[in-house]
Amino acid sequence: MNNLYESRRNLKYAFIIGAVLIAIASVVVSDMLIRKLAHEERVRMEIWTEAYRVLTTENTDQNLMVVLRIIEGNTSIPVILCDDAGNILSHRNIDVRGSDEDAFLKRKVTEFKSKNPPISVEIGPNSYQYLYYDDSILLKRLLMYPYVQLSVVFVFILLAFLALASTKRAEQNKVWVGLSKETAHQLGTPISSLIAWIEYLKTKEVDGTYLHEMEKDVKRLEVIADRFSKIGSDPALKPLNVNEAIRSACDYMSTRISSKIRIETEFSDQALFVMMNESLFSWVIENLTKNAVDAMEGQGVITFRTGSRKQRVWIEVTDTGKGIPKSRFQTIFNPGYTTKKRGWGLGLSLVRRIVETTPGSEIYVKSSEIGKGTTFRIEMRLRPHHPIREDSPSLTLRGKPA
Repeated sequence: MNNLYESRRNLKYAFIIGAVLIAIASVVVSDMLIRKLAHEERVRMEIWTEAYRVLTTENTDQNLMVVLRIIEGNTSIPVILCDDAGNILSHRNIDVRGSDEDAFLKRKVTEFKSKNPPISVEIGPNSYQYLYYDDSILLKRLLMYPYVQLSVVFVFILLAFLALASTKRAEQNKVWVGLSKETAHQLGTPISSLIAWIEYLKTKEVDGTYLHEMEKDVKRLEVIADRFSKIGSDPALKPLNVNEAIRSACDYMSTRISSKIRIETEFSDQALFVMMNESLFSWVIENLTKNAVDAMEGQGVITFRTGSRKQRVWIEVTDTGKGIPKSRFQTIFNPGYTTKKRGWGLGLSLVRRIVETTPGSEIYVKSSEIGKGTTFRIEMRLRPHHPIREDSPSLTLRGKPA
């Protein structure tokens, strides 16, 4: 089962790497096309410059129409023509903004110079003019296109990934709920039968000690069936004293684990109340205890701590086991993940499901060190508790006495 999670994680990494490679290839190809287009625009500007030189220096009318057509054919590339002193002589394809046209065009010259080297125009002996130009609108759009394309692709992939993940979680939830309710249903019939047999044996001459132990085990089975029946439904939430609930669960588990394992508690001085189903909360504590016992391989210390901070109750469960690698802090909560040869890998997954289906609650690995132990932390909303005396009568005013 662990190999399945490793393969799934490796597949995610391969998918991400493949997407990055496709993105890089797209950018490289687009960059090649942009460079080629930019080179062609420079060639066009050089031809335009030569046509301008012919128009201003030649006295013959030969091919004059061709020269004028070349000059007027530039309708997309912004150009500014300056003399050797930097004075602006003319410009084309530039929308002048502001009242100071000369200042605006000089800023444009500086901007164009930083993007493309100017083209010199020899109009006479030691007399030059300089043509400054910017990228065309088409080239600027092409520069942005790869990034827009990649953004759309990545957004689409992200949405697809989230949709698949949501579908997967929904399927897992259906399996969880179906399996749990079916288990509760299957347990219900034999439990009812056992209860009936116990009642029948009470009418016979049977040692009461045996019947008492049988009743305890049957009640335990009833609790287990009740827990499974609550998975996937909205359990009734009631004010729960965290310290008392943990103490009760520890008392139960201490008689069912190795005598070489010691359970210690460090509770807060004040009572801490949360809104929780007591049966499911006990199940959480029991599963965390069993997980700690398995991690310590038969001997060690399990410590339960409680406290509160900023209207939040925290519960920490620390063991002295073998520890968990940091890369597995999230994986251990996945259904089926286990380090035991015969384990089902459902304990911690069930714990997280119970905790996180309670509003405002979460569980995570707070810390772990290989060879020294692990600390799990549960955080829940603190509920101020105001006890009500059950023996207090309810008063209703029905009318004045005669």
